[in-house]
Amino acid sequence: MSDIGTALQLEQVSKRYTGMLAVDGVDFDVRAGEVHALIGENGAGKSTLMNIIAGAFADYTGRIRIGGQEVALHSPGAAKRHGIQMIHQELSLARTLSVAENLLAGRLPVLHGILDRRALRAEARALLQRVGLDQLHPATLVEDIGQHEAQLVEIAKALGNRPCILVMDEPTSALSRDEVKHLFEIVRNLRRQGLAIVYISHHLPEILEIADRVTVMRDGKKIATREMRDVTQADLVEMMVGRAAAADLYSRKARPAPGREKLRVRGLTRTGVFHDVSFSVRSGEILGIGGLAGSGRTELARALVAADALDAGALLLDGRPVRPKRLSDAIRLGMAYLPEERKTLGLALRLSAGENLLAALIPRLTRRCHYSARRGDGTLGRLMGLLQVHPSDPQVTVRNLSGGNQQKVLLAKWLAVEPQILILDEPTRGVDIGAKVIIHRAIEDVAEQGRAVILISSDLPELVSLSDRVLILRHGRLIREMPRESLSEEAVLLAANGGMGDA
Repeated sequence: MSDIGTALQLEQVSKRYTGMLAVDGVDFDVRAGEVHALIGENGAGKSTLMNIIAGAFADYTGRIRIGGQEVALHSPGAAKRHGIQMIHQELSLARTLSVAENLLAGRLPVLHGILDRRALRAEARALLQRVGLDQLHPATLVEDIGQHEAQLVEIAKALGNRPCILVMDEPTSALSRDEVKHLFEIVRNLRRQGLAIVYISHHLPEILEIADRVTVMRDGKKIATREMRDVTQADLVEMMVGRAAAADLYSRKARPAPGREKLRVRGLTRTGVFHDVSFSVRSGEILGIGGLAGSGRTELARALVAADALDAGALLLDGRPVRPKRLSDAIRLGMAYLPEERKTLGLALRLSAGENLLAALIPRLTRRCHYSARRGDGTLGRLMGLLQVHPSDPQVTVRNLSGGNQQKVLLAKWLAVEPQILILDEPTRGVDIGAKVIIHRAIEDVAEQGRAVILISSDLPELVSLSDRVLILRHGRLIREMPRESLSEEAVLLAANGGMGDA
């Protein structure tokens, strides 16, 4: 990486919300032709800092220089004019429009007062080529493409505005390993072209692989900026959380042997999705489910709690046949499901943390048709304390919480029903190291209380460290069961790809 000048420089930049200093006197710079990683726990101030340079706040203090010249970034338009583009974790594409229309939104080519479709397709193809999507037809609707392609279309859209500074916020959160490799090839190519890239991620191995420098934030302050070659993952963890949490995360703790069988499923089938899946899970056991994207893991979990219909198969709960017809039936039977998409499937973002946490308890908190949230105060306080939700005020609106604290509220919602079988789909996706430690501890507590846990996770260290056994799904079929003593990241990955998985 050649240093050909500082593209962006922040000096003593601060941003205050009501009652809280979210960014506190931060100095930060990124060079042209550099990938500069920005990391920290949820709520550390990373996204706020990047939103400042994206023009989201007119009331920041401090100085910002682009190419050595001081600028005022008081609107998104001002940021764009100065060459700044930000790619958010939640993609901004319009799903019902074509890829081409999304790529050139706001600057569609016009000829004689009407849309020039030939120019539209030509420019769209040129942008798609920059991100390796040569085979994607510009007329394809966004709703008909995959998550990986949508992520690359979002990058191509940003590149169409000819930025000199590109901010990428959690760009790999929904991508497979192969898709991450492809994305990194594109990032490296953009770096070679002289683009300054700010890369925000919770995945530290990715940071170590792709970044040239790293800046760590904690509690709104900059802790340090380091050359990537001078730090280890353990160094980054300690700077992020203020303590050596690496030993807690992904350590394999001894647990008592599982007890009696809690759930047995036989021949579960959903046509075209998964076929003839049979397994059991016992009390006190954490049963992991691994597999590549598209293997049917999420669909299987949804079918277990009747969120999706089954075409065939049987469920036995404590030896008794059951067949829930809807999610509410599954909850009454003692089953709970934490979905992988917290914002679209798990939480009501406009409601408070307390309202979300107690949502699944409404029947229990209702007497003679009268619902009283006060009956849940004890549960509310206990779980928000247990999971260290910050801020601890149950009245705070969930959409104003960081991603990690939103995930804690979602987990607390399902812990509140005290399920006998807790099904977790990607329980730590998009959360920081500190939040992972807390969530892992809560999952282990559920098992230690004699309840059963089914854990779906693409985080291989998480799957290996928490699970007593791991089932491998591939193309909708259960192909392997791996006991705890044979678990390793390499073995699980090999099995998920169709290998024997005993390396």
